[in-house]
Amino acid sequence: MPRPSEPTRERIVQAASALFYNEGIRRVSVDEVAAKAGLTKRTLYYHFKSKDDLVAAYLAARDQPNLALFRKWFAEADGGLPVKVEAIFRNLARSARHPKWKGCGFLRTSAELANLPGHPAIKIGAAHKKKFEDWLRATFAEQGIADPLELARQILLLLDGSFAVVLLHRDASYMETAGEAARTLIETALKKKGQKRGEGASCIRATSFGKMGR
Repeated sequence: MPRPSEPTRERIVQAASALFYNEGIRRVSVDEVAAKAGLTKRTLYYHFKSKDDLVAAYLAARDQPNLALFRKWFAEADGGLPVKVEAIFRNLARSARHPKWKGCGFLRTSAELANLPGHPAIKIGAAHKKKFEDWLRATFAEQGIADPLELARQILLLLDGSFAVVLLHRDASYMETAGEAARTLIETALKKKGQKRGEGASCIRATSFGKMGR
């Protein structure tokens, strides 16, 4: 049996990605994916044993590129940590203003598969969101923020919440508002870190003064 060729598999995933993102996974048939890829249905099933596997591959193909794009926007933004995180929201808002924008593929797919929690695509979507949360947590921890996990989850909730609201209202400014809220949360966390350092320094000075007076 010949080994599946990567270019053919990629063509199928690219075709599925375009159709699933634009039309939704329920509305798109395997026949439509095969036709868009310029292949027979039999060839498609040679590479993917089921539509469920194809849906999972669609999300898996979005995973690393999306995360890399978030990191790129973060790294390229001028300013401190609050501004860099806000830049992710501002860039997403710009994307959301494009007429072909249809929201977050991971969240939309999870909504369509809400009654199938064990579906492989659900697991891939959950893992993707967890990777973003973990990256934020590690970034906040490096900055000495007291509870980096809690802050990372707050930012993730703002992000996914804004995805839903922007898709509902077709108003990208909600994404920008969420970014401003994220910036405020991070600024507050950094101020608390600075206050604790100041309190610690005061305690050290008071202890030293007490020893000198003895």
